[in-house]
Amino acid sequence: MVGAMDPVTLIVAALVAGATTGALDAVKDGAKAGVTAAYAKLRSLATKRVAGNQGAEAALAEIEADPETWKAPLAAKLTQLDAANDADLVAAAQAFMDLIDEAGAKAGKYNVTIANSRGVQVGDHGFQINKF
Repeated sequence: MVGAMDPVTLIVAALVAGATTGALDAVKDGAKAGVTAAYAKLRSLATKRVAGNQGAEAALAEIEADPETWKAPLAAKLTQLDAANDADLVAAAQAFMDLIDEAGAKAGKYNVTIANSRGVQVGDHGFQINKF
């Protein structure tokens, strides 16, 4: 699907979006409670996924303070921790992005379906090197 994201990119994008105040500004007042709850669920699942990995815990903690610096390290750690195969975490990220970017969601930007694949990359502005 054109414009779709790989699961880790989706998770990081959702965490970055949730960490910025602009995410709440992008939704109508009536939806703010839902967005806040969706981000809390996403954050909780991400915290559970990185638990015990000091580097990943640090990257997740710092993403709110400095998203531009920490999104690449967080993505690397989430990849290392196989977050792409954490169906609950990916679903929470997708649900959050659906709430804050209705146009992107309707266009299918946040749809992710990848199974039994190696070296797959989907999304915006990617760079990849595979060595199998």
